[in-house]
Amino acid sequence: MTRDRLTPDELKTLFLFEALDDQKLEWLAEHGRVERHPAGVVYTEGEEATCFYVLLSGTVSLGRQVHGDLVEVTRTEQRGVYAGAMQAYLGNQVEQRYPGSLRAITDCEFFVLPAPEFGELMRKWFPMAMHLLEGLFLGMRNQQTIVGERERLLALGSLSAGLTHELNNPASAAVRATSVLRTRIAGMRHKLAMIADGRLDGSQLRVLVDLQEDAVKRISLAPNLTPMQTSDAEDALGEWLESRDITGAWDIAPTLVAGGVDAPWLEQVAATVGEEYVEGAVRWITYTLDTELLMNEIDDSVNRISTLVSAAKQYSQLDRAPHQVVDVHDLIKATLVMLNGKIPKGITVVKDFDRSIPPIPAYAAELNQVWTNLIDNAVAAMGESGTLTIRTGRVDGQIFVEVADTGTGIEPSIRPRIFEPFFTTKPVGEGTGLGLDISYRIVVNKHHGDIRVDSSPGDTRFRVLLPIEPES
Repeated sequence: MTRDRLTPDELKTLFLFEALDDQKLEWLAEHGRVERHPAGVVYTEGEEATCFYVLLSGTVSLGRQVHGDLVEVTRTEQRGVYAGAMQAYLGNQVEQRYPGSLRAITDCEFFVLPAPEFGELMRKWFPMAMHLLEGLFLGMRNQQTIVGERERLLALGSLSAGLTHELNNPASAAVRATSVLRTRIAGMRHKLAMIADGRLDGSQLRVLVDLQEDAVKRISLAPNLTPMQTSDAEDALGEWLESRDITGAWDIAPTLVAGGVDAPWLEQVAATVGEEYVEGAVRWITYTLDTELLMNEIDDSVNRISTLVSAAKQYSQLDRAPHQVVDVHDLIKATLVMLNGKIPKGITVVKDFDRSIPPIPAYAAELNQVWTNLIDNAVAAMGESGTLTIRTGRVDGQIFVEVADTGTGIEPSIRPRIFEPFFTTKPVGEGTGLGLDISYRIVVNKHHGDIRVDSSPGDTRFRVLLPIEPES
């Protein structure tokens, strides 16, 4: 015998309704119905949520879509379990969609309430509970939005401070070098005035110019000396200069050593110009080397500033389309440049990149936020020393970016909670607990990828998996 309704007494045997009074049970019996479903799909994730289901008999499976595959979350035959339009009580405050897929493994029978009726009874029968639930749900959603925006602003402020610091160093070096260069050029003008006064003849001028050109070439050939080797070279050169009564010998020596000049080369200079003109020649060469080194310093500083500005543009993606085909290595390198000021000197950064992985379609600026969050967490876990390793590669038709650290690891008891909104192990005021939540939503929801974590003391790895081909 089949039936379309349940009696109040039958409804009372379901644990969800066992505490209701007779009037409420009568209402449920009148508005609900019995539905029978053969083995197969009952509803699919993402469809409009129209009904609330309570299992009466049979076996069901509840699943979620992951990378296009239906992953079973739970399977049960327990009478009274429920699923479906769980947020119907919120009405049009949220989009009413099934959060998962329900499948009948065997032929099943359900007590079914249409979503509008289910939402109505919840609001009428449990007004205080509904206020609490609505406040909790909407409050948490609003709080997550506001704190998420704050998290992004704090990250931006921190990065801006770091970028300002990074830009200030080469800018200050360029200003200082320019100031010193102006003084050196004034000195060279003085030497030229001596030539104009006829104190040096044409042949002597030709010799000085040849020495000047040779000295400039030596700069590029100058060896990289250790501090101890540099000190020894300056002492040897200072003694040579003093032996020829050259004024300010110990002030000149460091510039000559930096330019790759040594005592044997100065002996050749002395033999070429004669002892009478040694001091003038040495000073001319010193001015030449100093100006050349200063120009190199300015060139290096300006290139450094240009690199930082390029990295900032790559990081922010302000001048590019939100969704584009990108090389993740460019994004990672830009992020590391932006974070350089936040990484302690005691932390070694290792880049283990697989250059064969292809460009992928992505929201580049948002992936940069993911790298920022993962690297920032890794650095925080290590403190002042350790090894930060960033790997890339390909696996199962996806690329991966792995951020590994040598910190203390994640406690097994808290590992299941690390992607929860607002969960943090940092002291109050130092973390919002949204970094990994934001990263998860960017990778999983927006890029249809995945984030996995493997942690033990001294080896924690966050692996981001991203599809190579765009979603069809």
